Amino acid sequence: MLDSNLAAIYGVPVKALNQAIKRNAERFPEDFVFQLTTAEFTRLRSQIVTSKVRGGRRYLPYAFTEHGTIMAANVLNSTQAVQMSVFVVRAFVKLRELLATHKELAVKLTELERKVGTHDKAIVSIIAAIRGLTEPAKPEPRTIGFRSKRQPSRPAPTKKEPIPRKK
Repeated sequence: MLDSNLAAIYGVPVKALNQAIKRNAERFPEDFVFQLTTAEFTRLRSQIVTSKVRGGRRYLPYAFTEHGTIMAANVLNSTQAVQMSVFVVRAFVKLRELLATHKELAVKLTELERKVGTHDKAIVSIIAAIRGLTEPAKPEPRTIGFRSKRQPSRPAPTKKEPIPRKK
């Protein structure tokens, strides 16, 4: 996310955001925020159709990753930035609670599988039968060759052994 967009979200001027980033550089490693190169900014400007002549920026913009946007909310002191910081913390707490309930459910399912696998052979056979029914049936192989509808197929002739003669 570009610094101008992030500043608008947090309700601060772009200059104040960039100053806060420079003052707290140790909180913003390269995987949190980076400055665009001239070539990147030129390509970006051509995509969003901005004027080169009037107004514009004197410095190359900063781009923030998701971690950088959260850290910027912690560094800034605007009302919106504080609200966003609190919102992010609450979201992480809910996420942790959700993961904990999933872990409990996984443990219970493992226990149930262990009981079913060791104590109740009938349930295991029913589950196997259901799995067999849900798998697609394999088609019967077709015979190769011509078979007449009038004549049933005959077995291949066998070699007869000569009958022994009496002398």
